[in-house]
Amino acid sequence: MGAGRLSLHRVGAILAAGLVALPVGALALAAARGSGDLWPHLARYVLPPAVVETALLLAGVGAVAVGAGTGAAWLAACYRFPGRRVLSWALVLPLAMPAYVAAYAWLDVLHPAGPVQAGLRGWLGLHDPRAIPLPEVRSLPGCALVMGSVLYPYVYLSARAAFLSQGLGLIRAGRSLGAGGWRLFHQVGLPMARPAIAAGAALALLEALNDVGAAEFLGVRTLTVSVYVTWITRSSLEGAAQIALMLLAAVAAVLALEAWARGRVGDVRSVAEPVPPEPRTLPPVPGLLAAAACALPVVTGFAIPAAYLLWAAWRRVAAFGLPPDLDRWVLNSAVLAGAATLLVLPAGLVLAFGARGRGMAPRDRTGSALLRAGMLGYALPGGIAAVGLTVAFGGMDDVLGELGALAPPPLLGTAAAVVAAYVVRFLAIPAGGLDAAYGRIPRSADWSARAMGAGPGRLLWRVHLPPLRPALLAAALLVFLDAMKELPATLLLRPLNRETLATALYAEAARGTYEEGAVAALALVLVGLPVIGLLMGRARR
Repeated sequence: MGAGRLSLHRVGAILAAGLVALPVGALALAAARGSGDLWPHLARYVLPPAVVETALLLAGVGAVAVGAGTGAAWLAACYRFPGRRVLSWALVLPLAMPAYVAAYAWLDVLHPAGPVQAGLRGWLGLHDPRAIPLPEVRSLPGCALVMGSVLYPYVYLSARAAFLSQGLGLIRAGRSLGAGGWRLFHQVGLPMARPAIAAGAALALLEALNDVGAAEFLGVRTLTVSVYVTWITRSSLEGAAQIALMLLAAVAAVLALEAWARGRVGDVRSVAEPVPPEPRTLPPVPGLLAAAACALPVVTGFAIPAAYLLWAAWRRVAAFGLPPDLDRWVLNSAVLAGAATLLVLPAGLVLAFGARGRGMAPRDRTGSALLRAGMLGYALPGGIAAVGLTVAFGGMDDVLGELGALAPPPLLGTAAAVVAAYVVRFLAIPAGGLDAAYGRIPRSADWSARAMGAGPGRLLWRVHLPPLRPALLAAALLVFLDAMKELPATLLLRPLNRETLATALYAEAARGTYEEGAVAALALVLVGLPVIGLLMGRARR
């Protein structure tokens, strides 16, 4: 009985990991089916500018995210200054602001007819719309700044955790030797936090690779945008698959860069005394400068875009009322995200449980391999998952269609395809979180339960699940939030005329009706704020 239950868990882990591998295999098959003259055309006219712009965008986003995130984390962890307590959690708020929403907001804020330039012209008595030459946000540098300003919290959170746990002795030793300010940061803090910074930067870059809305709104033709244009505009699924393989190579390059950055650190990461450093109070002027440095990314990444969305949404609602389809957009978004969350949580739990191992063995090798395979989906941009699943589900529908009246309903073009893409992308969140939480459950609990005759199912339900509930709750919140914000996969796979908040915003921005889309954009941000608040509250506790 126990072996049978265990085999069921293993089968579930194999199915979960196989779903993640499915779009990659289907992608390779679709790319190989492309006509002989397709690849030369892509290699000559499409890929070179897309690869260059993608590389430059990643470099810019990485520089902004690492600079803002690491600097703010060091100041918040090691110094006292005015507003430090509020800014410490406010620096996480941009996580509630999707990159395409921030781009949508900044594009209208800095537009010649937008509130900033219109207000300045009225104050200065100018009438020419071009009289105030502000920097052009619709450019590659503008896109890098906008995306970096909302993605830096990935670096901030990981770097701050590293600074707080790097050891009181090292900080005291550095200060006793006369190191302070930049020298203490550069020679003590930064080497210790480099692995965490690399991990946060990799997450930020993967999110930048996944983006299609911000890049397209701001005129940057990345590989992800090229996948969408080639598929939707030019109706070439094979061409989109070939570009998606290049995008997958970019993902591999980001992961390799992160592994290289981690590997350079060597033994400097080991700390004997993980005690938070005692923050040093800054003098008045440096304290105000530190507060301003921490407030700047919050203002650019959250406060200004959120204020614009409130203003634009208020104008739209005051003039025309709420969009008539808003309730349907919210319902569609919530149903798709909720369905994905309900599927992802048990799949992640099965993967983490299978990797834990039995008896005296520290880990199950097969289970650990399946866990790592299942977690690779988070590195897949939504465009890759969408193209791969389209090919796979299309082939499955063709085969099953031969059954005639006995054939099941098709998968392609249904909500099930969107949910499957969400599962592929976000399975890593509960799998990784639960695997880490398992490290806090002593092995003696497993041995005692097995000695009393508990099988795998009872062990999981009665012994493991109670201490895993906080990790499950955090994973559920994160998956739901990420699924609500997901644009590329939803845009490419959603059923006809079934809009979500993300796709409705994209459609309004594409038509140039910014005030119409402001309500949907504001709703997306408002959904994210309670989730961020709950997670930060749990972190403080």
